[in-house]
Amino acid sequence: MITTVLFDLGGTLHSVIKKPDSMQRFAARLIARLSDYGIILDVSPEALAVSLHENGEAYKHESERTRRELPSAVIWNDWYLKEFHIGEQRLEPIAEELSFLYDYDRLTLMRKPRLSETIEALHGMGIRMGIVSNIISTSLVPHMLNEYGIARYMECIVMSSEVGIRKPDPRIFEIAMQKMGVCAEETCYVGDTISRDVLGARNANLGAVVRINNPSIAHRDAAFRGPDAPEADFVISELYELPDIIRTLHKV
Repeated sequence: MITTVLFDLGGTLHSVIKKPDSMQRFAARLIARLSDYGIILDVSPEALAVSLHENGEAYKHESERTRRELPSAVIWNDWYLKEFHIGEQRLEPIAEELSFLYDYDRLTLMRKPRLSETIEALHGMGIRMGIVSNIISTSLVPHMLNEYGIARYMECIVMSSEVGIRKPDPRIFEIAMQKMGVCAEETCYVGDTISRDVLGARNANLGAVVRINNPSIAHRDAAFRGPDAPEADFVISELYELPDIIRTLHKV
């Protein structure tokens, strides 16, 4: 019987949309914000946007390889802004703000249709809920849950930025379950990726896995397709399909 549902954030509770000029706008804001702290980047927003994208992809690949999340000041100094040799100590006071803006201001986040209705339906069934997210910011997840009006339903928030562990490492799921006092067999995970969410939930031996289809990240799952790939128990197109699935699992 499933009593607990843990959610991913990006691609699951909201869609993540990358607009062509969003990185350049973010780069301009980043240059201005760093200058407020006396950190002057001698670079154009256009050039910085290119290096941020390349460096961000490099860090993502490395963190997926190691399944580790580095402290935000290290990420910005050693990866995202590595060409500028700023130093962790100078970046430390602003690193979390930059990490928040990296996902909030650089991207367009659109809550999933009928999100509140879906979460309220699960709550009405007596389902306990929480979040397990790979993210470099420690403040974005709580902020988005409050913005969407569903924070009160989430008993537990476990973020890679706080625990230093990334999905698909099973330990990040185990931390969440330990916090909530539930066992793997009664826990379902809902996410959008095979490489992180489905594989991670399988590594943690969770009772059920639901994948919400997200064509925009299919390239990241290219190596996880085929007969030997980990499979979700259910694949849905919209988040609001979830209560019917959980209702069935809850009664088993």
